[in-house]
Amino acid sequence: MDAHPTLDQLEIFLTVVEEGGFSAAARKLNRAQSVISYAISNLEAQLGLKLFERAGTRQPRLTEAGTSLLEDARRMIGGLQMLRARARGLAQGLEGEVRLVADLLVPMPVLTAVLDSFREAFPTVGVRLLTGALGTSAEAVLNHDADIGIVGGVMIPHPDLVSRKVGENQVLPVAAPSHPLAHAGSSVPIAVVREHFQIVISDLSRRTEGRNFHVHALNTWHVSDLTTKHALISAGLGWGGMPLWLVRDDLEEGRLVELSLEPYPPSTYSMFAIRTNDKPYGPAASWMANRFETAFAAFGWTGA
Repeated sequence: MDAHPTLDQLEIFLTVVEEGGFSAAARKLNRAQSVISYAISNLEAQLGLKLFERAGTRQPRLTEAGTSLLEDARRMIGGLQMLRARARGLAQGLEGEVRLVADLLVPMPVLTAVLDSFREAFPTVGVRLLTGALGTSAEAVLNHDADIGIVGGVMIPHPDLVSRKVGENQVLPVAAPSHPLAHAGSSVPIAVVREHFQIVISDLSRRTEGRNFHVHALNTWHVSDLTTKHALISAGLGWGGMPLWLVRDDLEEGRLVELSLEPYPPSTYSMFAIRTNDKPYGPAASWMANRFETAFAAFGWTGA
């Protein structure tokens, strides 16, 4: 018959190990020492193993079998403690999960810093992270597929959205050093710019249908993510606007060059935390929105 140790027995087992003895464990758990000894004896009987060596030693010492099972016991009790903590949080109104959608222009150092801090502050709250370009992020919030969105300012005018500014960054046109526009001089006119392939991000939503954002070339290649766009521009296949945080090292090390284009000057974009007006932030989502503002400020991306 399979063993069926109880969680209480496993907690007592771990406490004996951590406190160094039966009497110390009894004091820690506020139980009689006889109860502790009885629980350990029952656990050993159920497992068919001797967990502690008692003879010839002042304090019980883990046997080889006890040592082997220690991490399993810790893992099971850790799961129980997480369940208890999550249940307490839910009972107090804490979300079980926060669904976050982040625009592709959100600086990755900011995003990772926020999520790292969030995990530490809310270890029982899960995170479901989505990313998208242009209207995709706002659409996810409007469709209630996300609780909080971090999006560019041009995406938020909507009667059902509540927004707050959390930071800023910069977009600038770049190309590989070998690209013709890199040698075209300053303030290149639109008549010249439109003759060169431009790499642009596609909006997979319909919120920006019929609208162009800094698209000036007659011929364009559309991609769905910044990584692909960055790779194509770096390979000299076209030019395009990129967020400064992503290409700063490329510019400093000469892998890319900033272009001086009359129709496409460097521009600052504001980032906003958004939610729908019928769904206020829960405690964890509210903390996350505040943390984005803190993280943008920590990296100096506040527009100040």
